Amino acid sequence: MAEPKPLRLLLGFDYGTRQIGVAVGQAVTGQARELKVLKAQNGVPDWQHVEALIREWQPDAIVVGLPLNMDGTPSEMSARAEKFARRLNGRFNLPVFTHDERLTTFEAKGQRMAQGQRDGYRDRPVDALAAALLLEGWLAENCATS
Repeated sequence: MAEPKPLRLLLGFDYGTRQIGVAVGQAVTGQARELKVLKAQNGVPDWQHVEALIREWQPDAIVVGLPLNMDGTPSEMSARAEKFARRLNGRFNLPVFTHDERLTTFEAKGQRMAQGQRDGYRDRPVDALAAALLLEGWLAENCATS
């Protein structure tokens, strides 16, 4: 039986019903950066745009943020994010992991406010930054080097 391919490059998705943030990260450095925000209709992206990202970046795996309640219990949105993760796996045959994303959007807004952004999250959304933060969190937990 073949050994699993090592994870080097990953895409992270911050799932939302209107927008889905996308980030790319490297297991070697544990760092991620925002790529783009995809528009979604009731949580469904334009799958051609997702496919284009997969083709361009050729990730070894995908991480989808899981929006749990503050007490750690699943939310309605976490069930939708898990469905999105299953669809990614089914369409692209890549390993897909979920990661607790509590407070990543809050942290992303805090970072943008520190950079001088006061509002205008519709014009300059934080979804891709939140995707980068959740991907970095997953990388820190799963790809720590000794």
